[in-house]
Amino acid sequence: MDDIYRQYILDHYREPHNHGTLEHPDVHAADTNPLCGDRIAIDLNVTDGRVTDVRFNGRGCAISQASASMLTEKIEGATLDELRALRPSDVLEMLGVEIGPARQRCALLSLRVLHQGIDGPYTGHLDDNLDDDEEQEDAAQARADQARTGL
Repeated sequence: MDDIYRQYILDHYREPHNHGTLEHPDVHAADTNPLCGDRIAIDLNVTDGRVTDVRFNGRGCAISQASASMLTEKIEGATLDELRALRPSDVLEMLGVEIGPARQRCALLSLRVLHQGIDGPYTGHLDDNLDDDEEQEDAAQARADQARTGL
């Protein structure tokens, strides 16, 4: 089953949905994962509190880019309250494969960017008690995971 989801992730990475920018977005937010350099920007058009159009652009690993592609599919047509209700577990469930702690930062970057743009509650902190040494270990583990899985 994991192979099907891995292929699904690679398909979204190679042929991302809603990729690009909006000319005059109502909401624009962008951020970078400082541990690996992945970058995501999200543009939204909103009418009457509902997303009418969404685009993302960025660069990075297959997990971060596929996650953004999947998230944009999920949020098109949603209300801002529905977007604010999205949690990390929703995004991780969309991916359909087990993601280690080091790669979760990649997978959740698009949610963090989205919530920055709409003043949502998710700030990207998986564990507020992480110190710099643990973050460096997470970054090294993420690179090793990426090399091993190709995602």
